[in-house]
Amino acid sequence: MGPQSVYVGIDVAKATLDVAVHPTGARWTTTHTEREVAGLVPRLTALDPALVVLEATGGLEGPLAGALAAAGLPVVVVNPRQVRDFAKATGLLAKTDALDAAVLAHFAAAVRPTPRPLPDAATQTLAALVTRRRQLVEMLTAERNRLGSAPRALRAEIQAHITWLQRRLGRLDEDLNQAIRTSPVWRAQDDLLQSVPGVGPVLSRTLLASLPELGRLNRKAIAALVGVAPLNRDSGTFRGRRMIWGGRAAVRAVLYMGTLVAVRHNPVLRAFYQRLRGVGKLPKVALTACMRKLLTILNAMMKHQHRWNPTHA
Repeated sequence: MGPQSVYVGIDVAKATLDVAVHPTGARWTTTHTEREVAGLVPRLTALDPALVVLEATGGLEGPLAGALAAAGLPVVVVNPRQVRDFAKATGLLAKTDALDAAVLAHFAAAVRPTPRPLPDAATQTLAALVTRRRQLVEMLTAERNRLGSAPRALRAEIQAHITWLQRRLGRLDEDLNQAIRTSPVWRAQDDLLQSVPGVGPVLSRTLLASLPELGRLNRKAIAALVGVAPLNRDSGTFRGRRMIWGGRAAVRAVLYMGTLVAVRHNPVLRAFYQRLRGVGKLPKVALTACMRKLLTILNAMMKHQHRWNPTHA
């Protein structure tokens, strides 16, 4: 990338798109419609940008990122917190859509995050089903908690909602099963992942839908991506406790539940957990290390397309 490389930042809102170009300083705003997105693609292509950066905005950025990637533009969807921290580090405390776009362009030029292939349409559909299942489980848990302390007059209504949520969750699980069965590739990958003791359908499908990089990155990169890599907290002679930070929280939450099962029923992880506890590691520290080990094992299995083998693990 030469000194005149162009970097583009796009702040995506429901109604508008704010675009900024670095280092020229060019900025413009357009409406967020299919027609305007279609017109934006050739305009950006003409700039020949080295990188186009968008923030993750709960799915609003998906169609635009897909259109840019389909046009061959190098596009990256980044964590909003990372960009906001970058803005604060540069002394920019104010926040507007136009300023956010400029910060994204500056972030692209300074940090240069690596573009990764975007999920295909089928993977996006699977991810949407997995996300919806998680939402239903959260609503079901909340309603069950309310039922215990609700007045008698409301219990029947809450119970009816719980019954409806349970039925809907069952139908959604059938939809997920159907999505897996109709894809030979996913069916094989799902079977491979579930060959590991402790890995069930929920963890397997979450990894397939929300962690498409599994098997494509090295063990350190995949651990950092999920957020189970320990980060140093040292300063001078002070040596702080290592902590995990960032990453994909939804994947990490499901991985945690899978690891709870694995340390009981997976002989490799059970021995690893007991060894860590035996040398004085706290239960959560040992469990986090087991999460990272399980993820490393799954990453290697996906990379080499080998089923579970306790000797290799």
